[in-house]
Amino acid sequence: MDRPQGRDSSGDMLLQNYRFGKTLGHGSFGRVKVAEHLLTGSKVAIKILNRRRMKSRNKSSEEEKVRRETKICRLFVHPHIIRLYEVIETQAEIYVVMEYVKSGELFDYIVEKGKLQEDEARKFFQQIISGVEYCHRNMVVHRDLKPENLLVDARGNVKIADFGLSNVMRDGHFLKTSCGSPNYAAPEVVSGNLYAGPEVDVWSCGVILYALLCGTLPFDDENIPNLFKKIRIDEDVIQEVVRMGFEKQHVVECLRNRIQNDATVAYYLLSDNQSPVPSGYLGDQFQEPIEYGPVGMHPNGTLNVPDGHQFPQDLRPQLMSETKWVIGLQSAAHPREIMTQILLALQKLNVRWKTIGPYNMKCLWYHGSHNPKGMSSSHGQDNHCVNNESLTICNDYNAQSMVKFEIQLYKTEADKYLLDLQRIQGPAFFFLDLCAHFLMQLGVLN
Repeated sequence: MDRPQGRDSSGDMLLQNYRFGKTLGHGSFGRVKVAEHLLTGSKVAIKILNRRRMKSRNKSSEEEKVRRETKICRLFVHPHIIRLYEVIETQAEIYVVMEYVKSGELFDYIVEKGKLQEDEARKFFQQIISGVEYCHRNMVVHRDLKPENLLVDARGNVKIADFGLSNVMRDGHFLKTSCGSPNYAAPEVVSGNLYAGPEVDVWSCGVILYALLCGTLPFDDENIPNLFKKIRIDEDVIQEVVRMGFEKQHVVECLRNRIQNDATVAYYLLSDNQSPVPSGYLGDQFQEPIEYGPVGMHPNGTLNVPDGHQFPQDLRPQLMSETKWVIGLQSAAHPREIMTQILLALQKLNVRWKTIGPYNMKCLWYHGSHNPKGMSSSHGQDNHCVNNESLTICNDYNAQSMVKFEIQLYKTEADKYLLDLQRIQGPAFFFLDLCAHFLMQLGVLN
């Protein structure tokens, strides 16, 4: 029986509940063994992760990923998702006790049988979709769906496993990490674009269905850049080819079947000459502090305008007329100029903010504070009433009228910048009121 290297009495006591058997497989940071739960006689699979190995390979975040995975899986109870029963920690190792699935990976099943009949493929696919839908309903995206991470039990039922790359989704927020197997990854993932979450799992499910029915992968290439090119059938480039006189369906079919003709040659020439697709998140591309000459922003989130300094009178016309704000608060001005205009507008509305990143802020605003009566407008201090007698009433008013929101500036594909305002807390009507005043300060609404 395997024992931890370091002594941890509580961990050892829990490990005594299991009789370890053969090793099922090895990974980067440990191994998986079959074991028997002595009290019930049931078989389990135990993943044994070596903490020292994780740290020595400069993977300081790996233990945090394990904790995130176990935290997510502990909450899941679904017939087509692998069960996690408990996590036992010692000084040297982490033991993750999971449901034991005897028959192995769906990948091996496909390799052994070749392409499956439609009835069998339909059964597997419905079970996969059932499990994925359960994950999404609980605000979790898997991000690494592939036949190797789908286990088949003795009754021929699928179990989704390995949530090591999963993450929790938040309404109004995007993910940006490119992860998972390239063959099963969605175009937005391999392109480095932002994505909400569910759509990348749905794409992977489509690739899995193709593999079930055809016994091969729709996108496969030993050269990773070539593989990524196959996955990214760029809609904008296709539209350009269509404008040249080709039919869209004809272009798509020729690309899928790797037919060389005038349409596909035009497509690849246009695609290869496109500029690299930006990640969209400005924090990755602009790391310089937000300092605009004498006008800047303090680390505590207050705008720094020295005494006697006049903000350039020509910046606002330049931002609003030459660069043209459009629906969706999109602008082609330099992001520093955009942020300066935004910060001035927030200051005039008595909005307080806290910087999260170079172009990302969390903000606090009280309804009616753009025309305050008896309230302080100083940044960095709580709004309060002037006299103590009305303090309680004022606090009640603040609690009911408070709006918390987040601001993020994104870069789009055409060297333009998109501003997103997302309500976090507070009445929706008050947030809409704030947005209206904010747009008027920017000159978008007259």
